[in-house]
Parts: sequence; C-alpha cells; structure tokens
Amino acid sequence: MLTNIFAAGAPAGAPNFGFWEALEQGGAIAWSVLGILVIMSVGSFYILFTKLFEQQKIMNQAKRVRQNFWTSNSLREGAAKLDKNSAYRQIVDDGLAAQEQHSRLTDPVEAHDWLHGSLARSEAAINSKLAGGLAFLATVGATSPFVGLFGTVVGIYRALVKIGAAGQAAIGDVAGPVGEALIMTAIGLVVAVPAVLAYNWLQRRNKAIAEDLSAFSNDVLGYLASNGAVRPALASKSTVAAKPAVAPKPVAGSTTAGQTGGVPPRS
Repeated sequence: MLTNIFAAGAPAGAPNFGFWEALEQGGAIAWSVLGILVIMSVGSFYILFTKLFEQQKIMNQAKRVRQNFWTSNSLREGAAKLDKNSAYRQIVDDGLAAQEQHSRLTDPVEAHDWLHGSLARSEAAINSKLAGGLAFLATVGATSPFVGLFGTVVGIYRALVKIGAAGQAAIGDVAGPVGEALIMTAIGLVVAVPAVLAYNWLQRRNKAIAEDLSAFSNDVLGYLASNGAVRPALASKSTVAAKPAVAPKPVAGSTTAGQTGGVPPRS
C-alpha cells in the first residue's frame, strides 16, 4: 500500500513494486517479520481498549463513592451500596476483615499498623491489576522499530547479493529488495508509535486512579481507627455555621439626666 502511494507517479508499463510483490521477493524472513509486527500491533490495541474499559469502570465507581458511600451510617452499609466487584468495595471489605482479624492476633500489634498494612496490600493488588499488560506496550514500543530494522537489513543484504551475483545489475533487479527493506522500517515505526502513546496515556490514568484509591483508603483507615468518629466532610452536606447575632448598641441619652444619672427637675 505504501509503495503504491509513493509510486503513484511512475510511468505506465513500469515494473510493479507493490507491497505484496516486495514481500514475495523477501521470502520467509519478510513474511515472518511482518507477522511479528502484526501480532505486536493487534496486541497493543487489544490492551489499549481493555485497559481503557477497566480504568473507566473504576472512575465511574469513584463517582458513586463520592455521592453515596460516606452518607451511610456504617462502612458495611456503605459497602452494600457499591458494586460487588468494585475496587473501592474491595478496600472496605479488606479493612473490615483486618479489623476483625486484629482481635484474634496473639502477637501484640497496634491496630493502626495492622489496618494500614492490610489496606496498603489491597491498594497494591488493585494497582497491580491495572498495570497488567502495560509491560507489553512498553516492550512493543521499544522493540518493534528494531524488528522492522531487521527486515530492512535483510532486504538490503539481499539487494547487495543480487548486485554482486549479476556484476552489473539494473535498478529493477534491486528495487524490490530495497523497497521491501524500507517498508519493514516503516511498519516497525507504525507499530511502535501507537504503543508508546498508549503506554504513556494509560500510565497517567493509572496514576490518577491510584491517587483516588490512596485517599479513599486513608479515609477508611481514619474511620476504622476512630470507630466512625472521623470521616471525610462532604461538600453537599457541609453547612456554614451561622454567625452569632450582634446585639444593637444602646443609643446614648440626649438629656442631662441621662448623662449625669440624676432626676430631672419638675416643671
């Protein structure tokens, strides 16, 4: 396709140096390189769309947490309002389980440390699940240009072999291998650029989700450590304290009696 576009101005009757013709001249190596790059590209887009779905799901869960969770009377009641497989419900359930387990510990451990460690493990499990597959994107972005370059090197080598075997080869004899070589380089870059962009974008979104989970985990820890006395303030429920009314100052008397405190003389 690329070669057809670039060769659009070629004169009529010129040899066909299209994409498939170049691959046929490249043989098994060219087809193998193309197959590897196609697998990398399909895998990259699959991970991109699946991770976007997972991230958006957790972001929607965060909106429901801010709207409904902290208006509940207890953590269990709030957890019942969340989805069963919600990441935020997992943190709440792990915190409640850690609170129950602390009373059965034989080794004296402070409740705060035990709860903090349990919630941190829950956060790490969620973040690890979100990060799954991103290593593949990073690998594709780093290696696909070199896979394409391998095809380029092989194509140029084949062109040089043809020139050496013919002694004085025409340009038509080497255009096919050289064209196949350049196509492999272009395909490698086409695969690498979306993978790198997707990796950086997903990483940024994961960072924002991790910050929200950390803040929620800290709020749950404060609630458990204070037996419900400490919970985040909700903007929708916050009230502004009314300022105390200031009593009006008495107006000073204008009579002599009011100034001196004496009784006014009778007329």
